[in-house]
Amino acid sequence: MLSSVRLRLLVLALAPLIILMPLLLLIGMARWTADYDALLIANVESDLRIADQYLTRMMENASGQLQATARTVRFAEVLASTFEEQHRFFTESRGSLGFDFLYYLPSAAANAPGEDWPVIAQAMEGKATAQIDLMTAEQLDARTLGLAVQARINELPGRGEATTQVETRGMVLHAASPVVQNGERVGVLVGGVLLNRNLKFIDDINELVFLNPVTGGDRKGTVTVFLDDLRISTNVSLFEGRRAIGTRVSEAVRHQVLEEGKIWLDRAFVVNDWYISGYLPLHDSFGERVGMLYVGFLEAPFNAAKRAAYFWMIGAFVAVLLLSAPVFLWMARGVFTPLEAMTQVMRRVRAGDLTARIGPTRKRDEVAQVGAHLNDLLEQVQDRDRRLRAWADELNARVDQRTAELREANDKLEQAFHQLVTREKLASIGEITAGVAHEINNPIAVIQGNVDVIREVLGRDAEDVRTELDLIDDQVRRIDTIVGKLLKFSRPGDYGTFASEVPLEPVLRDCLVLVEHVVTRAHVAVRTEFAEVPPVRVEPGELQQVVVNLIVNAVQAMGEAGELFLTLEPEAREGRAGAALRVRDTGPGVAESSIHAVFDPFFTTKQGEGTGLGLSISQSLIQRAGGLISVHNVTDEAGMVTGAEFTVWLPEAAA
Repeated sequence: MLSSVRLRLLVLALAPLIILMPLLLLIGMARWTADYDALLIANVESDLRIADQYLTRMMENASGQLQATARTVRFAEVLASTFEEQHRFFTESRGSLGFDFLYYLPSAAANAPGEDWPVIAQAMEGKATAQIDLMTAEQLDARTLGLAVQARINELPGRGEATTQVETRGMVLHAASPVVQNGERVGVLVGGVLLNRNLKFIDDINELVFLNPVTGGDRKGTVTVFLDDLRISTNVSLFEGRRAIGTRVSEAVRHQVLEEGKIWLDRAFVVNDWYISGYLPLHDSFGERVGMLYVGFLEAPFNAAKRAAYFWMIGAFVAVLLLSAPVFLWMARGVFTPLEAMTQVMRRVRAGDLTARIGPTRKRDEVAQVGAHLNDLLEQVQDRDRRLRAWADELNARVDQRTAELREANDKLEQAFHQLVTREKLASIGEITAGVAHEINNPIAVIQGNVDVIREVLGRDAEDVRTELDLIDDQVRRIDTIVGKLLKFSRPGDYGTFASEVPLEPVLRDCLVLVEHVVTRAHVAVRTEFAEVPPVRVEPGELQQVVVNLIVNAVQAMGEAGELFLTLEPEAREGRAGAALRVRDTGPGVAESSIHAVFDPFFTTKQGEGTGLGLSISQSLIQRAGGLISVHNVTDEAGMVTGAEFTVWLPEAAA
């Protein structure tokens, strides 16, 4: 036993060092890593926001420059001058304003083919604006000769493809401003900047985001503009300083950003390395996603910093462990003997000897004080043991009494809840069904009346179509019967007494009429086996509600196609004669973890569709009639679940 106490004490002394501290170290490292990664994501999110703001500001500046140019006196004079003077003006202004194309579009040509851009339409309405648009090679050359050559990008091999494609479209920062003369809008001044191979635009964003001492400091980052998933302008290096223009983005990024329209903020493989990346979808003036804006920085330096931090923390932990272990062992040695004495006393107490005590000691340290306290506690335990035995019987009696009271109160509360839910549900269904019945009866009356008119008009000739007219009469009566049964189902109190002797088979067949459309639509075959059973005392409408609910649940559980079995047979329980109705389906059955909760209020497996009250109300109605409702899964010989079976048992009506 001494060795056992020593071992336990050693474990207790060293546990904080060899178990808890490594665990805390791992938790701390994991938390630090998560915070560090979150900080990197926050940084790239901030970088992406700055790049997006720069792109937005660039578009605002472009529309502002066009608007300022359109309002100058010189521009008004140029519009009235010769074609050569206009060409010279647009060529000079295009260079000074930084546009790749600049031209004037009269109002009469605003809706011409190739000019039906939303930015031009908004300018014609008097609003200067700028958007991103995609233009074909023909549209680019039509605005500035040779611009299509700059836009042309040969796709570099990738994604396991042996062949490459050529992208001839150009992504253009498209701006337009209204031209007003003598108070009237006479046309539109249109300008644009081609983003394909626009390295100045990329380098400006990179300098703003990553070389700005206020926002980014001196980080090494990358910026890219994508047309769809193709890099058309970037500072990402491919090899030997060559920019990775013509490469494509990873499939995961493409799916999330271009197909789902979501922003990507995570690590991503960019060309040939992993980057902390941010991708933002770009939309054209038509609202379509046409590309992406990307910013990111290499992950490798930050991974190296994390590894260095890990090594430092692990080294510090090992040093603390080596220095602390001998101190803990030395301190633990002084408590071995007193603890052994305490262990011996506790063994005797555990064996039933409440008179066992720790002997006197000369030490006055904390362990000795614990021993003295243990002796006092044992004295108290011995005294309280006698009193507790006396109290135990009294407490058990009180607990039983209180439990019975709580159970009775809970039963009353549950019964009141079920009654309230049932009344509210029947009231709502009654209002809806009454309205539906009224709306159905009106056209049915018209149909029946017109059939009678047809018979009168045709006279003897009605014999030729007698079969068809009789069929209409039958269907009208059938609809009238269904409407009547719906009213009985939704408002049973208006059509019968609270409870009466009811033959079960007619009620079940009426229920099948009510759910015929549900069963037919789901392609479910109904199999019935009705034996002669004694009548039961139950409210017919409530019984219909229970049966319809069970049938509808079974059909929904089977989905498309299946078989529904309805069995009616006499069955006695606890010496009372009665009848048992079994509703069995061929669906997946009820999950074993949920089978005891299917009758609980608000429990449902059809999230977002059902209320979870159907089976709870059914149970309440059957119990009120003195019956029982239960469920179990049906299995085959191999033990596989082949469906669920609900059993409704009702006692025979008293004579």
